[in-house]
Amino acid sequence: MFRLSHIVLAVILISGVVLTGCSSTPAVAKNGDTVQVDYTGKLTDGTVFDSSAGHAPLEFTLGQEQVIPGFEKAILGMKVGEKKTVTIPTAEAYGPYHEDWVMQISRDRIKTDAEITVGQVLNLTANGQQFQFLVTNISDNGTLTLDPNSPLAGKDLTFDIQLIKIK
Repeated sequence: MFRLSHIVLAVILISGVVLTGCSSTPAVAKNGDTVQVDYTGKLTDGTVFDSSAGHAPLEFTLGQEQVIPGFEKAILGMKVGEKKTVTIPTAEAYGPYHEDWVMQISRDRIKTDAEITVGQVLNLTANGQQFQFLVTNISDNGTLTLDPNSPLAGKDLTFDIQLIKIK
């Protein structure tokens, strides 16, 4: 024989279990989450260097070093729909510009018959690894000046970010 008080107590306990599983607190982005982000990247003078506008959101997994450290750090703790603007210092972006990485090599060391021009990016392989070099100069004697630094090295970067989805 059940008393009304037992039924009320059972309803309260069941309700508590159901409500505990239904959190109204939105999820926040954490390491291991795959996230989708809309963004616009700008230099300190406001020049836009990259944006997801008109494209699919950028998707990556937090903690997997798939984006620059400062960008990932900015996403951690964000909620879906949240927007923010962050300035990422050089050290947490593409690092400092390394003048000592710039090199000069003879044109005949590049194995291609295609014309090489200033401003062109060359994909070169050394020891089984592929590297990108920007051709910054071609001397009259055919010597190429190649720069492996990122075009964003040595720069602080500002990003407008919106977290679109957490998977």
